[in-house]
Amino acid sequence: MAGLQAQAMGLAEAAGLAPDLRVLKPRAPWKYFAASLWPKPLAAVPDAVRAPLANITIGCGGMAAAVLAALRKRSGPVVQVQHPRMDPRRFDLIVVNRHDELTGPNVIVTRNALHRVTPERLAAEGTKWRDRLAPYRRPMVAVLVGGSNGRYRLGPTEGAQLARDLADLARRDHVGIVVTPSRRTDPAVTRMLHDALAPLGGWVWDFTGENPYFGMLALADTIIVTMDSVSMVSEAAATAAPILLYPLPGRSRRIGLFHEGMIADGRVRIFDGRIETWMVAPLNDTQAAAAEMRRRLGF
Repeated sequence: MAGLQAQAMGLAEAAGLAPDLRVLKPRAPWKYFAASLWPKPLAAVPDAVRAPLANITIGCGGMAAAVLAALRKRSGPVVQVQHPRMDPRRFDLIVVNRHDELTGPNVIVTRNALHRVTPERLAAEGTKWRDRLAPYRRPMVAVLVGGSNGRYRLGPTEGAQLARDLADLARRDHVGIVVTPSRRTDPAVTRMLHDALAPLGGWVWDFTGENPYFGMLALADTIIVTMDSVSMVSEAAATAAPILLYPLPGRSRRIGLFHEGMIADGRVRIFDGRIETWMVAPLNDTQAAAAEMRRRLGF
């Protein structure tokens, strides 16, 4: 999953490492079972654990936790990103968000999810996309759209409401709107957004050409993010733009705790149909987590 890869890669890059990305693709029959049930996790993903093994291995998510716990016996330090849902002592280090509610001597806690957004990347992407996004009205609102995920729902009904709300926003507050859907976005929702915003001078990326995601983050005056994605909110929080959280039907205790923390930090507010501006500063714990990982592992 893109969000899991971004967290693991973001930690590695922030630590100054040159990562060798290994995607976990379990073979049959283990791909039909939860990783916690695998009797021999390394045998389930032989391509990912082929030699040579790295000096340090970083994984993210539940499947990675099963593999890292097994790999620890034959490799260098293993670092798990996200709650492993197993004995924390099976890992050298665990990096979790505070909404994971896990602490311990080998646990590093961050306020937001790890990611690959850095000031340098934002500066470079802003330069690259400045001319291409110049035609859109200022202030420019970047809208990051996720999708249904088993906890929150963003189907055609919710997508139609989102399209109406953004169109009303464009008319009422005289803002330019640029939208980037994600891989999880229902194609019907993407079409609705395009049909509603194109006549008003808005733009919805259609997955052709270069991905404008980081350019939008770099150049937006305000960012609206659908509430299903911790990763997108965390990436947006690394910018200097205010973030408005777009509500969706559904519930997740963990994601709800994340939202509450970001609101309490003053970094995020709930979208109520209008643009809001307030003083914000970038919030990004990835560099601090990477520095602490290096300190604890001695490299």
